[in-house]
Amino acid sequence: MALRGLAGSGPGSRGPLDEAVAADKEREAPAVVVAGATPEDDEEDEGRSRGLLRWDGFSAWLHCVCVVGFDLELGQAVEVIYPQHSKLTDKEKTNICYLSFPDSNSGCLGDTQFCFRFRQSSGRRVSLHHLLDQFDKDLPVYLKKDPAYFYGYVYFRQVRDKTRKRGYFQKSLVLISKLPYIHFFHTVLKQIAPEYFEKNEPYLEAACNDVDRWPAPVPGKTLYLPIMGVVMKVRIPTCHDKPGTTQIVQFTQQGDAHISVILPTVHEVDLFRCFCPVFLHSQMLWELVLLGEPLVVMAPSPSESSETVLALVNCISPLKYFSDFRPYFTIHDSEFKEYTTRTQAPPSVILGVTNPFFAKTLQHWPHIIRIGDLKPAGEIPKQVKVKKLKNLKTLDSKPGVYTSYKPYLNRDEDIIKQLQKGVQQKRPSEAQSVILRRYFLELTQSFIIPLSPPQLRQFLPEEFMKTLEKTGPQLTSRIKGDWIGLYRHFLKSPNFDGWFKTRRKEMTQKLEALHLEALCEEDLLLWTQKHTEVETVDLVLKLKNKLLQADREHLPVKPDTMEKLRTHIDAIILALPEDLQGILLKTSMT
Repeated sequence: MALRGLAGSGPGSRGPLDEAVAADKEREAPAVVVAGATPEDDEEDEGRSRGLLRWDGFSAWLHCVCVVGFDLELGQAVEVIYPQHSKLTDKEKTNICYLSFPDSNSGCLGDTQFCFRFRQSSGRRVSLHHLLDQFDKDLPVYLKKDPAYFYGYVYFRQVRDKTRKRGYFQKSLVLISKLPYIHFFHTVLKQIAPEYFEKNEPYLEAACNDVDRWPAPVPGKTLYLPIMGVVMKVRIPTCHDKPGTTQIVQFTQQGDAHISVILPTVHEVDLFRCFCPVFLHSQMLWELVLLGEPLVVMAPSPSESSETVLALVNCISPLKYFSDFRPYFTIHDSEFKEYTTRTQAPPSVILGVTNPFFAKTLQHWPHIIRIGDLKPAGEIPKQVKVKKLKNLKTLDSKPGVYTSYKPYLNRDEDIIKQLQKGVQQKRPSEAQSVILRRYFLELTQSFIIPLSPPQLRQFLPEEFMKTLEKTGPQLTSRIKGDWIGLYRHFLKSPNFDGWFKTRRKEMTQKLEALHLEALCEEDLLLWTQKHTEVETVDLVLKLKNKLLQADREHLPVKPDTMEKLRTHIDAIILALPEDLQGILLKTSMT
């Protein structure tokens, strides 16, 4: 079954949602994806014939869209959830309310964009389209969905308005999604939010209908995504792309005359802009993220906090950061007590905060980055210093990296000189980001390569340490230092645990796929002639289970391998007595 748009988007426009259809959907579907709807026009009938339901296309990209406003009596409140049948628990709504507005001390006037991440309520399963799991397997590990978390992409507007009691218009348009495509969703909001604030709900409904007609987010394909008169051209990376390369979607004069926006990336942030105040210490911060150390970013606004947290998580790519991270975290967050308690050591998490209260609440955390306002591209802020934690008394403390951490590796002076030269020559921020991203990539790859040779037996740290003398990072990196100490620390971190489990699963699946390919090359019919009927039936059932497993776990098996195996199974069944044929054919239909 293919999602709408894989074969092109259908013609015609959708009518407005009415209460009856929404009620039908709520009764029939306990989760996000609707299990049934009344066809409203030919397009709906066409969608059904392809096995498609209304809002399936939307659900492939977004969980829902929320509008959060300010009520004098209630405070922040969710005013609109669209589509209307979307499910959010009260706890999730509360989190969205508080995370969608900057703290009052931030003083964000005008338009502000930022991102947050929050935990999905336990005991509630969001039913996403089954094909999304298949797309997930083709994504790089750092872009795979985390089933336990949602992302919130915010466009907040605060402007003076004398007609309102508070004297201000304050509202946020928020996209809730499982997909970590930060740059893409911020671009979508830039296209629709300003006009939404002028035109309200009918405009939002029309925009959501456009999203519902988008093709599925298939990795590796060039996608054309129309929204409210603008066409975006994007490509989602795949796990087969060479790390560090961006498959830039090129603009072709003839075919792309209708394209308004071309995105070179769906997920990357402006790395240099975020690391700019601390680039002298970027290698130390890379170590802290790699080791899963508790880290707080204290910033003047949610934009700065969220961009910096996402840049930190991104700096160990292509390794995935397996611990929790919150680009924007508030005192109202449902995990506030869990993450700020002093009764246990701070957890392995990166928090982005703006409220001065956190300077006191989190002063027991071992690593704190205080940053000032991020400068526009081309302007370079003063470089911050590493300072002792005891000097961090309030959020008014000067910007700096407050930590007692002693890096394992010697500082790479070459990258610092290269970036400083770029600053002097007024090199564009994008070019500086490319240099910094390549540096982090080479550092991470030098670290990971010695760990990567396949092994399904138990991982023995001491045995691994012995291999480093001949196959360690000194072969690929010019950086000197205590690499052995860094590995010892890393092997105790959540990032190693997550990496090792992922690697082990990949290798197990590869072996399963190779086993299936080997079975296809065997003359299984000849094998059955030398064995009893009972053994033959057992073989058929095992082969069928293998097919089910390959489908369920999305094993890396070629389609023709699966087809060959089905042909083998059919041939074996037809060679059995008729009564057994009937039983085995019946089991293949269930």
